[in-house]
Parts: sequence; C-alpha cells; structure tokens
Amino acid sequence: MEHSQWIGKTQDRAEVITEANAARIAATLNEKPPVDGEALPLLWHWAYFQDLASTEALRTDGHAKTGDFLPDAGDRTRMWAGGRLTFVKPLVVGKRAQRSSTIQDVKEKQGRSGSLLFVTVRHEYLQEGEVALVEEQDIVYRAVTKAVVGEGDPLPDAEWSEEIDASPTMLFRYSAVTFNSHKIHYDWRYVTEVEGYPGLVVHGPLTATLVMRAFCKFAPDSVVRSFAFRGVRPLIAGDTLIVGGRVIESGKASVWAGNQGGVGQVGEIGFD
Repeated sequence: MEHSQWIGKTQDRAEVITEANAARIAATLNEKPPVDGEALPLLWHWAYFQDLASTEALRTDGHAKTGDFLPDAGDRTRMWAGGRLTFVKPLVVGKRAQRSSTIQDVKEKQGRSGSLLFVTVRHEYLQEGEVALVEEQDIVYRAVTKAVVGEGDPLPDAEWSEEIDASPTMLFRYSAVTFNSHKIHYDWRYVTEVEGYPGLVVHGPLTATLVMRAFCKFAPDSVVRSFAFRGVRPLIAGDTLIVGGRVIESGKASVWAGNQGGVGQVGEIGFD
C-alpha cells in the first residue's frame, strides 16, 4: 500500500481516566495525585489510550509493529517529533473518555541520516460526548543509524526555570506508566550499541510534561489554551534537565527544555 493511502484511516478507543493510573503518574513526577472528580493535570492523558500490543508483536526497538493503523515503516525506528494541542476543557479523573484518531498526513522526506517517514495523527478526546482536547501528534520513522548528539543552541534567558534530575529511574517509571516499550528509554546496551546515543534518551512527552508543569507553577491562575512543541536535540538521562520559559506577549509564552549542552525541545503555550 502506498503511504498516501493511509491518510484518513481511523481508530477509536475508550477507557476510564482512572484514579489509580493518575496516582502512578503523580508518583513518577513527585506530584500530589488527583482524585475522582478532579481535573487530570495537563498532558497526563499520555498515560492513557495506549497501544497494548503483545510482546511477540514488538519490533527490535521495542515499538509495536506498524502496518495496522499506522503506515508500514519497515524496520525504521520511531521517534515522537512533536505536536500541537488545543485544550477545550479538562479531562476529569474517574470518568470514561473516548479518543478518536485519524491519520492526517504521511510524507516521505530525505534527511541527513537517509529517508524519513513523517506521520501526523490527529486525536480528539471526548468526555460525556463533548470534546475536551484536540491533539496533532508528529511521528518520524528513520533508518537505524548511529545517532549524533551535538551541542544545541544556548538556553535562552528565562523568566522562570527549574532543574530536574531526569534519572534512569524516572525514565523507567514513565515508560511503565505510559506502557512505552521503546528501548532507547531503558535498555542501556541497545541505546548505546545499536542506536549510538551516549545514554538513555529522555522521552519527548515526559520533557513536554515537565515544561508544562513549570509554566503552570509560574502562572497557576492562567488557563492554558494551546501548546505546540518539537524536539530539536536528544536529551540524555543523567544530565540535569533544565526547563523554563518566558512570556513573550499577552497570552503567549515561549518555553523550552535543555541541559548544559543546549536546547533540546522548544515550544509555545497560549493562555488566558
């Protein structure tokens, strides 16, 4: 099947936003867990609606084999490149939610490491028949080549910032709570010997969640309306993770994450 023929494919899932799973995320992030009836903190929804592929259906990198909902990417490894989210209303803990997903775009491009397959998936999350969250997720598949982790742009001047120990333990627990079996986050031998990183790679969604948390601490009375982010450089466990940002105009903040080697993720938050 041509990659373009995957555009428009859909998938529907439903599950309860359980208090128990929210408590596991809270423990991973050293946060107070929300209880039934309370709002799920922003971006914690990534711990729900997971692909429950059997162990025998996983590829050598730990991801589920493609070719069902997502386009067939062969033996290329998968990375979460970024995304865009619109927050309509909070997801509520203890209530059933639905996610409707659609393949929005598929493109093949040539990069420095060879052919890259870009897939954009649009998700709509609903509770009680009303849309709570709309998300566009950018996934990139690339050939398994030795990764290059160079220096990034210097961290910008920040209006707020926070240093976080993104330890292997935190990465392992986040992988567990999001049911993410990608080996670059927990398998030292695989990530260093096969993919060529200098250490375990911090999850893009985990990084984005920590960036969002830092903003919400800075502006606790603000209502976040949108968030767009993209990875620009891998961030490695063991290096102190620095998240921060600054308000650049009314209702808009520039945010980022990085380490002493430079910026690794950039984003923008829209808020009231």
